[in-house]
Amino acid sequence: MPRASKRKAAPLNSSSVTSSSDSRPGKVKSKEIKQIDSLFDSYANRTSDMIDPEGIEALCSDLKLEYTDVRILILAWKMKAKQQGYFTQEEWRTGLKALQTYSLSKLKKALPELEKEVATEESFKDFYSFAFRYCLTEEKQKSVEIESICELLNIVLRPKFRSMVDSLIEYLKIQSDYKVINLDQWTNFLRFCKEINFPDLDNYDANEAWPLIIDNFVEWMKEKK
Repeated sequence: MPRASKRKAAPLNSSSVTSSSDSRPGKVKSKEIKQIDSLFDSYANRTSDMIDPEGIEALCSDLKLEYTDVRILILAWKMKAKQQGYFTQEEWRTGLKALQTYSLSKLKKALPELEKEVATEESFKDFYSFAFRYCLTEEKQKSVEIESICELLNIVLRPKFRSMVDSLIEYLKIQSDYKVINLDQWTNFLRFCKEINFPDLDNYDANEAWPLIIDNFVEWMKEKK
């Protein structure tokens, strides 16, 4: 993927900078806010005042990451980003202040620790749910297309449950009953991977409250054997 050209830094809006007199514990000082904003301006689209896909691509290039690297998705989670492929200035501040990171070099060094954070059970559960919601690109959208779900499973869940997710992705690609996946189904994919023995599936009980798509996946797996 070709590197996108960087944007020229826009002038700082003094109203967006925290007062230097605010020295309460936990507050980021004015100097650090300026550093965060300056880095934001390096990648932001001056027309929309957001970091758009082109800006994120440039950021990935500077961080030596692929655009589809899970660490970019984790960074979006830390920023509490709401729109896929875009970071607002407030989201950017939220993420970088939480990471105590005010420069590109420090952001790069912070990514391994951020990966460790999201690897904890509670954080991963929240991140996993965020990954689905982040793919909802339209207002009132409730589901994600199978093709995108397969890509997301590969990025988010496969590193933890490689064999099981490989089989699930294979099934999702060949089945014809479902064109989209909703949040309940997505959530149960994680539950299935955590609770069910694979590939034996000997502790799977179809009478439990599993979505039909998982019942169908288990039947498909048994037929393959």
